[in-house]
Amino acid sequence: MNRKRAIILNTVIVFGFFAVFFRLSDLMIFNHKIYAGRAKSQQFEAEDIQVRRGNIYDRKGRSFAVNLELESLYCDPEEVEVDRDRLKRLSGILGMDAKVIQAKFKQDKRFMWVNRKLAPETAGAIKKLNIKGIGFIPEAKRYYPRAELASHVIGMVGRENQPLEGLELKYDRYLRTAGGKVYLGRDASGKKLSSGVDLEAKGNDVFLTIDEGLQYIVEKELEKAMSQWKSVAASAIMMDPFTGEILALANRPAYDLNNISGASRNAIRNRVITDVYEPGSTFKVIVGTAALEEKLYRLDSRFDCSSGAIEAGGKIIHDAHKHGVLNFQEVIQKSSNVGSIMIGMKLGKERVYRYAKLYGFGDETGIDLPGEVSGWIRKPDRWSATSIGAISIGQEVAVTPLQVLRAYSVIANGGYLVQPHLVSEIRTPEGQALFSFSGEKKRILSERTAEVFKNILKTVVEEGGTATEAAIEGNQVAGKTGTAQLVDQGTGRYSRHRYISSFVGFVPADNPKIAMIVVIYEPKGQIYGGIVAGPVFKNITNQALSYMNVPIDENYRKELLLVSK
Repeated sequence: MNRKRAIILNTVIVFGFFAVFFRLSDLMIFNHKIYAGRAKSQQFEAEDIQVRRGNIYDRKGRSFAVNLELESLYCDPEEVEVDRDRLKRLSGILGMDAKVIQAKFKQDKRFMWVNRKLAPETAGAIKKLNIKGIGFIPEAKRYYPRAELASHVIGMVGRENQPLEGLELKYDRYLRTAGGKVYLGRDASGKKLSSGVDLEAKGNDVFLTIDEGLQYIVEKELEKAMSQWKSVAASAIMMDPFTGEILALANRPAYDLNNISGASRNAIRNRVITDVYEPGSTFKVIVGTAALEEKLYRLDSRFDCSSGAIEAGGKIIHDAHKHGVLNFQEVIQKSSNVGSIMIGMKLGKERVYRYAKLYGFGDETGIDLPGEVSGWIRKPDRWSATSIGAISIGQEVAVTPLQVLRAYSVIANGGYLVQPHLVSEIRTPEGQALFSFSGEKKRILSERTAEVFKNILKTVVEEGGTATEAAIEGNQVAGKTGTAQLVDQGTGRYSRHRYISSFVGFVPADNPKIAMIVVIYEPKGQIYGGIVAGPVFKNITNQALSYMNVPIDENYRKELLLVSK
């Protein structure tokens, strides 16, 4: 009997030992993370810290967006002890109502933010008050060293570091990371034992194709043009026509990225990709190159434009000035509506539409910015009798400035449609490359047609052309003017007073380093693209070529000297 009891007792002890062993194994080995997490949640009260974003740099590594490490003030309401005098002084330092602060001190919580991202001098003054139950946690505040410069490219973040516009929004998944957490330690009764902060590393760094120096030149000259012509707005984009790299992108009005509360929607709007307009004569690149590519005309083909008007589907369309008989080159050089419509009619609506789509009109360019619109061009089966005439001269279509610039880059680079882009590379904080741009370019035009039309565009800026004021010393410009009427919303007809003036071109013409479009919205006093936008192009490119150390073309200079003699 005693032996039986001993066996039972030993069996119970052994099973008990194994039960304890398995339980300890479960707690300490198999499910350690789960139970440790539960313990931590019971012992610590955690509060999220705002995200810590990566930096944004220009193509030469100059900062466009960085983080300032500031201190945020919090309190533990159960621990706060403050007299009336120090509460009043704290209120004055923070610029907050004392009642609001006191309400935070009386919350039934163990953690409350009082004020966040304080200036260093503010945080220092508060620390001198020695108030029990308050503390400071480091937090990152987004700061833009260039303020307004490239504001429509960089975009902005809100108070909580959430992305709102521009590249900050487009590349948020690369730029952001968790900011970290603050932990307040508690015992079983809830008494504070310790506190600590776990900060996460900042996000990845974004490197742009933008050049800060070129961006400054463009914005400065746009500001001058706005003032000179008392215009509603102005835009410009500078691009490498061979790679699609955006070197500068600007709009006026602009806004200060460090003071977004004072920015209007009109200032925030990125017109170069969100606003469409009828391009006017810059759209003549379509009928011009299509006719050459289809071998419908030679450069010496003649067009009788002497009447100064032409009928298209029952509608009479006029030239701005009567020209007489023009050859094919002169039709583009002098921007004759009559000659361009003759070319468009010969091509027919199917071919005009096909070439417009080849150039990307009616489709987004795919630039890496949020909010781009596609514009539109109707399919031929929806054209009216007058459409072939209107579309040939840049009416009845809606485009963005970026689409027009990309089209002219095709002429500049020998026939390729490129991918406009703003980000060249993304790197981790340790310098490892996560992303490098590798866009494709597509041939849409023969090299011969591109070269012939390039030579025609050179004449636009020479004597007898519509853009002589866009010419610069030392390097030849190729380009095209545009003067487009805006539609009066009240009558639905073209306004006699509201215009959009533009010039798009590239320089040096035979070895382009820059392709650029300048668009001036509703200038006062003058309307023609060659007079309003052409000089802005000239002023920008003169400075830009010097900044880029592009040498003067001595052969072109000699040609000018011979012509002048």
